[in-house]
Amino acid sequence: MAYFHKEKALSNEFIGSLEEKVSAFFGELSDESDRSYDVDDDEDNGGESSDPAERTEFWQAQQSLLQEILARSTSSGSRLRREVSRAVKAARVADICRCHKPNSNGCSTCLRQAVVDQLHAAGYDAALCTSKWRSTRDVPSGMHEYIDVVIHATEKKKEARFVIELEFRAEFEIAKACDDYQNLINQLPESYVGKPDHLNTIVRVACDAGKRSMREKKMHMGPWRKRKFMQKKWSSAFQRSFSDQSPAETVLSSEPLMPDLTFNFFFPAAAAVEVA
Repeated sequence: MAYFHKEKALSNEFIGSLEEKVSAFFGELSDESDRSYDVDDDEDNGGESSDPAERTEFWQAQQSLLQEILARSTSSGSRLRREVSRAVKAARVADICRCHKPNSNGCSTCLRQAVVDQLHAAGYDAALCTSKWRSTRDVPSGMHEYIDVVIHATEKKKEARFVIELEFRAEFEIAKACDDYQNLINQLPESYVGKPDHLNTIVRVACDAGKRSMREKKMHMGPWRKRKFMQKKWSSAFQRSFSDQSPAETVLSSEPLMPDLTFNFFFPAAAAVEVA
């Protein structure tokens, strides 16, 4: 397959970042990767070959790439990841649902709020984030709620932002997907805790694998499953709030933040917390 062989031919010394490597894998130049918003996800790009060897090669490459991304994404924030895991377990044991739609694990909205509360108690600058975006020719409008944590600068480390998506793997589940896609998605963590740039790259690989799976199954791919829509959940301008009652703070930038995801924030002062 053309883009697979292109990725194999590129020397690692010319690929300075994981995002560039993914761009090369999909036959794009890294400095033009933001053009993905202008390309229709339904475009064939040459179509998929019926060659079984090519198909095997594609899915093996996807598996290898995703494993590398996940390894990099878990190399930082280990303390925060453990804290989130403890908070989720504690929230699910307790009766934390405040709304009228409880289920066996509590509703997602109340679970997120409970995790934010526990992270606050542990000293983290955590908040609920609500992203919103308008419809375009290719992407329907939508909104999404997730959690973020801002680690404020210490003497040795710069300020960093971590995105927390408690139901991350579920975001990519597709009914009647091919076995190779399901095996790929099973590698994803149930909850994502990591930096935005790693999240962006994981979403990119997972969504393009989903497109391949649906084509193999001859299924229609709804616009809400396409990469451009999925990426907007965590990259669009958002409001940050600390509780159901507290006022939200709006991100200064309203432009799509792909692929580098450079954010502009205004945050209240908070104590520095070590996460690594």
